[in-house]
Amino acid sequence: MIKELLEDAAERMELAVGHTQSEFSTLRSGRANPGILSRIMVSYYDTMTPLQQLASISVPEPRLLVISPFDQSVLGEIEKAIITSPLGLSPSNDGHVIRLSFPPLTEERRKELIKLAKNMSEEGRISIRQIRRSTKDDIEELSGEMSDDDIRRAEKDLQDVTNTYTGRIHKLLEHKEQELLEV
Repeated sequence: MIKELLEDAAERMELAVGHTQSEFSTLRSGRANPGILSRIMVSYYDTMTPLQQLASISVPEPRLLVISPFDQSVLGEIEKAIITSPLGLSPSNDGHVIRLSFPPLTEERRKELIKLAKNMSEEGRISIRQIRRSTKDDIEELSGEMSDDDIRRAEKDLQDVTNTYTGRIHKLLEHKEQELLEV
Protein backbone atom coordinates (compact mmCIF):
# COMPACT_ATOMS: atom_id res chain seq x y z
CA MET A 1 0.00 0.00 0.00
CA ILE A 2 2.78 2.43 0.91
CA LYS A 3 4.62 1.61 -2.31
CA GLU A 4 1.56 2.62 -4.34
CA LEU A 5 1.21 5.87 -2.37
CA LEU A 6 4.88 6.74 -3.00
CA GLU A 7 4.62 5.87 -6.70
CA ASP A 8 1.49 8.02 -7.03
CA ALA A 9 3.24 10.91 -5.27
CA ALA A 10 6.25 10.56 -7.58
CA GLU A 11 4.02 10.62 -10.67
CA ARG A 12 2.21 13.73 -9.46
CA MET A 13 5.52 15.41 -8.59
CA GLU A 14 6.81 14.56 -12.07
CA LEU A 15 3.79 16.36 -13.52
CA ALA A 16 4.55 19.39 -11.32
CA VAL A 17 8.13 19.47 -12.62
CA GLY A 18 6.84 19.19 -16.21
CA HIS A 19 4.43 22.03 -15.63
CA THR A 20 7.18 24.23 -14.21
CA GLN A 21 9.37 23.42 -17.20
CA SER A 22 6.57 24.39 -19.60
CA GLU A 23 6.07 27.64 -17.66
CA PHE A 24 9.78 28.39 -18.07
CA SER A 25 9.49 27.92 -21.83
CA THR A 26 7.04 30.83 -21.98
CA LEU A 27 9.67 33.24 -20.64
CA ARG A 28 11.33 35.15 -23.41
CA SER A 29 15.09 34.88 -23.41
CA GLY A 30 17.39 36.58 -25.90
CA ARG A 31 16.96 33.67 -28.30
CA ALA A 32 13.97 32.85 -30.45
CA ASN A 33 12.02 29.92 -29.00
CA PRO A 34 8.80 28.59 -30.57
CA GLY A 35 7.59 27.61 -27.07
CA ILE A 36 7.00 31.28 -26.30
CA LEU A 37 4.03 31.18 -28.69
CA SER A 38 2.42 28.14 -27.03
CA ARG A 39 -0.24 30.22 -25.28
CA ILE A 40 -1.17 32.41 -28.25
CA MET A 41 -4.79 31.83 -29.22
CA VAL A 42 -6.02 33.04 -32.62
CA SER A 43 -9.61 33.73 -33.65
CA TYR A 44 -10.14 31.33 -36.56
CA TYR A 45 -13.69 31.35 -37.94
CA ASP A 46 -14.92 32.72 -34.58
CA THR A 47 -13.22 29.92 -32.66
CA MET A 48 -10.19 30.49 -30.43
CA THR A 49 -7.53 28.13 -31.78
CA PRO A 50 -3.90 27.62 -30.63
CA LEU A 51 -1.40 29.19 -33.02
CA GLN A 52 0.48 25.88 -33.43
CA GLN A 53 -2.62 24.36 -35.06
CA LEU A 54 -2.84 27.15 -37.64
CA ALA A 55 0.77 27.60 -38.71
CA SER A 56 4.23 26.12 -38.76
CA ILE A 57 6.82 27.95 -36.70
CA SER A 58 10.50 27.88 -37.64
CA VAL A 59 13.68 29.43 -36.25
CA PRO A 60 15.89 30.38 -39.23
CA GLU A 61 18.17 32.59 -37.09
CA PRO A 62 18.84 32.73 -33.33
CA ARG A 63 16.77 35.91 -32.90
CA LEU A 64 14.03 35.32 -35.48
CA LEU A 65 10.85 33.24 -35.61
CA VAL A 66 9.02 32.73 -38.89
CA ILE A 67 5.33 31.83 -38.73
CA SER A 68 3.93 30.29 -41.92
CA PRO A 69 0.14 29.88 -41.75
CA PHE A 70 -1.43 26.86 -43.41
CA ASP A 71 -4.30 29.12 -44.54
CA GLN A 72 -3.20 32.57 -45.77
CA SER A 73 -6.59 34.09 -44.85
CA VAL A 74 -5.74 33.83 -41.14
CA LEU A 75 -2.50 35.85 -41.44
CA GLY A 76 -4.09 39.07 -40.14
CA GLU A 77 -5.69 37.30 -37.17
CA ILE A 78 -2.36 35.72 -36.20
CA GLU A 79 -0.70 39.13 -36.38
CA LYS A 80 -3.45 40.66 -34.24
CA ALA A 81 -3.15 37.88 -31.64
CA ILE A 82 0.61 38.41 -31.33
CA ILE A 83 0.24 42.18 -31.02
CA THR A 84 -2.37 41.88 -28.25
CA SER A 85 -0.39 39.21 -26.37
CA PRO A 86 1.77 40.17 -23.36
CA LEU A 87 4.94 39.12 -25.20
CA GLY A 88 5.83 42.64 -26.25
CA LEU A 89 6.84 41.62 -29.77
CA SER A 90 6.12 43.45 -33.01
CA PRO A 91 5.30 41.10 -35.88
CA SER A 92 6.34 41.87 -39.44
CA ASN A 93 3.79 40.67 -42.01
CA ASP A 94 4.89 40.39 -45.66
CA GLY A 95 1.63 38.86 -46.92
CA HIS A 96 2.89 35.26 -46.84
CA VAL A 97 4.64 34.80 -43.49
CA ILE A 98 5.00 36.66 -40.19
CA ARG A 99 8.46 37.35 -38.87
CA LEU A 100 9.06 37.92 -35.16
CA SER A 101 12.37 39.56 -34.39
CA PHE A 102 13.66 39.22 -30.82
CA PRO A 103 15.57 42.32 -29.76
CA PRO A 104 18.38 41.85 -27.24
CA LEU A 105 17.13 42.01 -23.66
CA THR A 106 18.07 44.95 -21.45
CA GLU A 107 19.68 44.27 -18.08
CA GLU A 108 16.55 45.50 -16.30
CA ARG A 109 14.30 43.17 -18.32
CA ARG A 110 16.63 40.23 -17.63
CA LYS A 111 16.31 40.83 -13.88
CA GLU A 112 12.50 41.00 -14.17
CA LEU A 113 12.45 37.71 -16.10
CA ILE A 114 14.70 36.05 -13.50
CA LYS A 115 12.26 37.17 -10.77
CA LEU A 116 9.41 35.66 -12.77
CA ALA A 117 11.36 32.42 -13.19
CA LYS A 118 12.02 32.28 -9.44
CA ASN A 119 8.30 32.78 -8.75
CA MET A 120 7.43 30.01 -11.22
CA SER A 121 9.93 27.65 -9.59
CA GLU A 122 8.57 28.47 -6.14
CA GLU A 123 5.05 27.64 -7.35
CA GLY A 124 6.39 24.30 -8.59
CA ARG A 125 8.04 23.59 -5.23
CA ILE A 126 4.84 24.56 -3.41
CA SER A 127 2.81 22.11 -5.48
CA ILE A 128 5.37 19.38 -4.74
CA ARG A 129 5.15 20.14 -1.01
CA GLN A 130 1.34 19.97 -1.21
CA ILE A 131 1.62 16.55 -2.84
CA ARG A 132 3.99 15.49 -0.05
CA ARG A 133 1.57 16.76 2.60
CA SER A 134 -1.43 14.91 1.15
CA THR A 135 0.58 11.71 0.71
CA LYS A 136 1.91 12.00 4.27
CA ASP A 137 -1.68 12.32 5.52
CA ASP A 138 -2.58 9.17 3.57
CA ILE A 139 0.38 7.34 5.10
CA GLU A 140 -0.59 8.45 8.61
CA GLU A 141 -4.12 7.11 8.04
CA LEU A 142 -2.52 3.66 7.75
CA SER A 143 -1.15 3.90 11.31
CA GLY A 144 -3.58 1.28 12.63
CA GLU A 145 -2.58 -1.23 9.95
CA MET A 146 1.21 -0.73 10.10
CA SER A 147 3.93 -0.34 12.71
CA ASP A 148 5.24 3.09 13.64
CA ASP A 149 8.66 2.15 12.25
CA ASP A 150 7.14 1.36 8.83
CA ILE A 151 5.27 4.64 8.83
CA ARG A 152 8.43 6.61 9.77
CA ARG A 153 10.37 4.76 7.06
CA ALA A 154 7.65 5.58 4.50
CA GLU A 155 7.68 9.24 5.53
CA LYS A 156 11.48 9.31 5.14
CA ASP A 157 11.14 7.74 1.67
CA LEU A 158 8.49 10.32 0.81
CA GLN A 159 10.83 13.10 1.91
CA ASP A 160 13.60 11.63 -0.27
CA VAL A 161 11.26 11.63 -3.29
CA THR A 162 10.24 15.21 -2.48
CA ASN A 163 13.88 16.32 -2.26
CA THR A 164 14.62 14.70 -5.63
CA TYR A 165 11.85 16.59 -7.41
CA THR A 166 12.49 19.95 -5.71
CA GLY A 167 16.14 19.49 -6.72
CA ARG A 168 15.08 19.01 -10.32
CA ILE A 169 13.09 22.25 -10.21
CA HIS A 170 16.13 23.99 -8.72
CA LYS A 171 18.30 22.71 -11.62
CA LEU A 172 15.70 23.91 -14.14
CA LEU A 173 15.74 27.35 -12.49
CA GLU A 174 19.54 27.53 -12.60
CA HIS A 175 19.50 26.61 -16.29
CA LYS A 176 16.84 29.23 -17.06
CA GLU A 177 18.76 31.91 -15.13
CA GLN A 178 21.89 31.12 -17.14
CA GLU A 179 19.88 31.31 -20.35
CA LEU A 180 18.40 34.68 -19.36
CA LEU A 181 21.77 36.13 -18.37
CA GLU A 182 23.38 35.06 -21.65
CA VAL A 183 24.16 38.10 -23.79
